[in-house]
Amino acid sequence: MTPRATHRRALACAATVISAGLLLAACGGDKDDSKGSGSADGKNASAKSATVAIAISDKDCAPDPATVTAGTVKFDISNKGSAKVTEAELLDGGKILGEKENLTPGLSGDFTLNLDAGKYQIYCPGAKTEKTDFTVTGAAKKTWKDDPALVAATQQYATWVTGEVKELVTGTDAFTAAVKAGKTDEAKTLYGKARIHYERIEPTAEIWGDIDGRIDGRIDDAPTAADFTGFHRIEQALWEKNSTAGLGALADQLSADVHDLYTKVQTVEYQPAAIANGATDLVNEIQSSKITGEEERYSHIDLLDFDGNLAGANEAVTVLLPVLKAKDPTLAATVTQRYQATATALKAYAATPGYENSGYVDYRKVTDAQRRVLAQAVDAYAESVSKIAGKIA
Repeated sequence: MTPRATHRRALACAATVISAGLLLAACGGDKDDSKGSGSADGKNASAKSATVAIAISDKDCAPDPATVTAGTVKFDISNKGSAKVTEAELLDGGKILGEKENLTPGLSGDFTLNLDAGKYQIYCPGAKTEKTDFTVTGAAKKTWKDDPALVAATQQYATWVTGEVKELVTGTDAFTAAVKAGKTDEAKTLYGKARIHYERIEPTAEIWGDIDGRIDGRIDDAPTAADFTGFHRIEQALWEKNSTAGLGALADQLSADVHDLYTKVQTVEYQPAAIANGATDLVNEIQSSKITGEEERYSHIDLLDFDGNLAGANEAVTVLLPVLKAKDPTLAATVTQRYQATATALKAYAATPGYENSGYVDYRKVTDAQRRVLAQAVDAYAESVSKIAGKIA
């Protein structure tokens, strides 16, 4: 687990297996643990759908059952009392397939993904037994690939992500060039122009925890000063010190990591439920780190990041909307309406050219009362988006 992952935002999770049977998985919504979480007997786990209960504790996070049949698997994760261990992940070798983080005592959450037969591990950092084996057997009789509309949706999303990461590369190269040239004011302007592309595709970037940590890690995530790198390390120097001094090596590393990310996204195959869950992830990302002002604590361009997360979530929803309309037209209409409400709430803070040329006002000027209004719109949108995966899985 990378240092950053120990402090990831609530509901942040997404990953792929870079191998045969590629898939991407992301988490579902948080919920109060008072409702409990389900479990499934291994012998009765359906090829179509299975539920695995994972109870986080200081001891471990063993799955129940430990074996299921290939197909759609929902992981219900609960924390009934451990302040030490607050997350659980599904691993395939060195890749994170799905995770649920920031589950403080009394909270629970879930993520759903489609799994092929194989040997996996459930990982809960900080527990006495951190890794427990998890096995998937057999083969699913039917998958989302049997639905041409869902196949088209995943292909459309993959094309969009690749385009966004290409823009990220271009923007980051311009930003780091300004940093290395000592052009502080220009670097500040270019910072947000690169960042927004990262915020749009964050669930995909989080597939590779080490790269994500180097690109987008915050100071809270770094065990040592040397581990604090990437956008936010440079952001700190630009706004706190108003200087680019000593940032050359950090700029080079950031550029190299972003180029590496672009290469890696070419290998990803997305699955529909994971795209939907990634949209939920992005909306909750707004709530947990943009509205709070945590993400851009030095530059205060949080509203631009809000814009990026919202755009990323909307793209994910849009590619799935034709299928959702066929399966649940009422939910499709609700999701669309709540997206518009959230976009309208954000638009109230648009400005030209805006603070640091971000297109928005300085987030420090947004009052607590105004932030609560934004949060209410985001909460409503997240609630509806969180239901999509269950409809199309």
